[in-house]
Amino acid sequence: MTKTQGYAAKSATSPMESFDFERKELGPHDIQIEILYCGICHSDLHVVRNEWKNTIYPVVPGHEILGKVVKIGNQVNSFQIGDRAAIGCIINSCRNCPNCQEGLEQYCQNEFMLVFNSKDKEGNVNYGGFSKLINVDESYALHVPKKFADKDLPRVAPLLCAGITTYSPLRHWKVGKGSKVGIVGLGGLGHMAVKLAHAMGAHVVLFTTSPNKIEDAKRLGADEVIISKNTGEMKKHAASFDFILNTVAAPHNLDVFLELLKRDRTMCLVGLPAEPHPALNVGNLIFLRRDLAGSVIGGIKETQELLDFCADQNVMADVEIIPIQKINEGFDRMLKNDVKYRFVIDMSSLK
Repeated sequence: MTKTQGYAAKSATSPMESFDFERKELGPHDIQIEILYCGICHSDLHVVRNEWKNTIYPVVPGHEILGKVVKIGNQVNSFQIGDRAAIGCIINSCRNCPNCQEGLEQYCQNEFMLVFNSKDKEGNVNYGGFSKLINVDESYALHVPKKFADKDLPRVAPLLCAGITTYSPLRHWKVGKGSKVGIVGLGGLGHMAVKLAHAMGAHVVLFTTSPNKIEDAKRLGADEVIISKNTGEMKKHAASFDFILNTVAAPHNLDVFLELLKRDRTMCLVGLPAEPHPALNVGNLIFLRRDLAGSVIGGIKETQELLDFCADQNVMADVEIIPIQKINEGFDRMLKNDVKYRFVIDMSSLK
């Protein structure tokens, strides 16, 4: 076992605090990563506060993990000591079901293993990236492209969740040149969706309730910005969108966006609210054969594809770097949308 240090919550109401624990011994196919940076996702807070009713305490969150390899197992062949490496949400899956065989581990039919708030095959609790060290099977680690300079690494970390969560549905529904794409919400997920859709060549329209986000949205790559509370502006775009990616993680009216889709087009949800959305008008689906779908992160192959795409297109997150000691303040500010657009922890602050 390897002793290490992290930050953990010990209950749904307790603050994050320093936590000493042990990582299991390195297996033959495992690599050990010294964590340099870890992004903060809203789902980290959902788990810390047990809003999804499945938290295993004490919990060490963190699933946007980026660092360097410091040890390797004796059968590792895809990483060397000193390589830059990354870990997202998934650290194992059954590897045998049809979805795993297709590289869609996030839809593993026998339950994939999350990097934190889960248990390994021996029943040990997995602890996440708010820590100094982490071990992972090389098959579930990602290579950080050389095109990313070391100074870029804090902005690369959020690609492991916010990036892949938006990239995967944009790719699946074949967004590209000639597509008119709507992005709902400009937060951690939304700002990545705008950047990625723009890099794919789409005409990007951001929907927001905040007029003060118009200028920033255009800086990030939006061609148009619509205040979604303005019914007149919304009606001008009726039945005109090829795809809408809805990133909002709070209950809201879905009908106002479904009405904007062309026939046979899709709105995909990637935000997971703690409470259900209001009931929708099924007529908005039936009469133009529209689809309402969902998507969750991406598989290992697709996440590597995302990193390579972003390196080629120079796409990275907009971040604010904080020390681990400010994690509780970061959570509070995240709830107030007081960040542009992702907090990233500099793990060198963990002493």
